[in-house]
Amino acid sequence: MIDLRSDTVTKPTQAMRAAMAAAEVGDDVYGEDPTVNELEARTAALLGKEAAVFVPTGTMSNQIGVRIHTEPGDAALCEGTCHVVVNEGGGAAAISGVSIVPLRGVRGVFTAADVDTAVGVPHRFRPATLSAPARLLCVENTHNAGGGTVWPLEAVRSVCEAGRRHGLALHLDGARLWHATAASGVPERDFAAPFDTVNVCFSKGLGAPVGSALAGTKELVARARRFKQQLGGGFRQAGILAAAALYALDHHRPHLRDDVRRAKTFAEGIAELDGIDVDPEDVHSNIVRFSVTDGTAADLAERCHAGGVHMIPGGARGIRAVLHRDIDDDAVAQALEVMAAVLAR
Repeated sequence: MIDLRSDTVTKPTQAMRAAMAAAEVGDDVYGEDPTVNELEARTAALLGKEAAVFVPTGTMSNQIGVRIHTEPGDAALCEGTCHVVVNEGGGAAAISGVSIVPLRGVRGVFTAADVDTAVGVPHRFRPATLSAPARLLCVENTHNAGGGTVWPLEAVRSVCEAGRRHGLALHLDGARLWHATAASGVPERDFAAPFDTVNVCFSKGLGAPVGSALAGTKELVARARRFKQQLGGGFRQAGILAAAALYALDHHRPHLRDDVRRAKTFAEGIAELDGIDVDPEDVHSNIVRFSVTDGTAADLAERCHAGGVHMIPGGARGIRAVLHRDIDDDAVAQALEVMAAVLAR
C-alpha cells in the first residue's frame, strides 16, 4: 500500500530503532533523563529560544501553549481552519476556558489587517466588557488545511507586529516547521523569532514514533512543565523516545526537501489527469490538496485504495495526499499510474 494519508504514518528505520535501544535514560519527571535533556537543549537552540520541553504530542504542546498565555474567559485569535481550532478536540475551551476568534485566511495565511479587525477598536457606543479580551495570536506554519502553505517570512513578521501592538502573546504551531524551512530555505529560528512559544513535531515528516516540543523563554517553559504534568504528559524513561527525535534531527531533517520535490512531482502528474483539478504552483511543501471534478472525493479515494493508494477525502470534492520519507520516487510514479488507471475507467 502506498500510504499518502499523512506524514504521521512514517515508521522508525532500523538505524533509529538502534539509537533508541542504545539510549541513556533516567526519570524525566525528575529532570534526570540525559537524552531528553539533550533533545530539549538541541531543539531550543535550533529555534533560537532559551529552553524547550519534550511532550508526547503536538496537540498537548499546542494546548499547553494556549494555557500558559491565557486565563479562562480570554480569547485566542486563530485562522479558522488551523489545527488548534479543528483538530484538537475543542481543547482550548475544555482545558483553558478560552474562546476562539477565527480569522479568515487565504490558504491559512491571514494579514495584520485581519488581526486589527478581530481585536477591534474600542468605541464609546460598545462597552469593551461585551467581548472576551484577546490575549493570544496563533499562527500555523506550514498550514495543513491550506495545503501545506509556507508562510512568507515578511507575512509572519507583519502579523506578529500587529499582535504585539495589541498586547497579544504569540504562539507558533510549527508542527511542520521543518518542512517550511526545507521548502523555503528560511532557517527555523528565523520563522520562530517573533513568537513567545513554538511547537515542533518529531513524529510527522521527521519519522520519529512519538513526540513534540514546546520552546520559549525559561520562565514560559517552566510554566509549561507544570501543565505538561497536569495533563498527564509526565514521562519516565523517555530517553528512548528522545533518542529517536535526536536521530531524526541528525539524519532525516536534511532530506525533507525530497518530500517537497516529490509533492511537486505528484501534483504535476495528477494535473494532467482528466477529472482532477489542482494547481502545482499551490504546492508549497509536502502536502497536495486537489479536487475531483467528476464524482465524489470519497468514491475516488475508495477506488484508489482498492488499487493500492491510500489518501484522505475531505468534503465532497477535496482529497489530501501527503508525501513523506517512506514514499520514494518509484512510489510516486506507481501512485500516478494507479490514479490514471482509476480515472480512465
